[in-house]
Amino acid sequence: MLLTLAAGGWLGLRYSTTGKQAQLATGYIAHVVCSCRYVGGRDMASCETDREPGTEVVQIEDDTAKRTVTARVPLLSSRTARFDPEYGCALDPP
Repeated sequence: MLLTLAAGGWLGLRYSTTGKQAQLATGYIAHVVCSCRYVGGRDMASCETDREPGTEVVQIEDDTAKRTVTARVPLLSSRTARFDPEYGCALDPP
């Protein structure tokens, strides 16, 4: 029963307005930070200054070997932006 309630709560939060905002925020941050790192050639400390107020909850993971940036809001959303030398940064499909 507790598992059912937890799953229902998670689904409700995931598909609520909060879940949609998390998806928007993770996509935005992944793209901005990827562009900063791999198009602009800046370090992560410098890229942190490009974040909009209110996006502090979004966690960032930079994979330099794959040239990807993944942004996450735990349990709600995760998006990855990938650098291509010809096209720049683009979000992977959700």
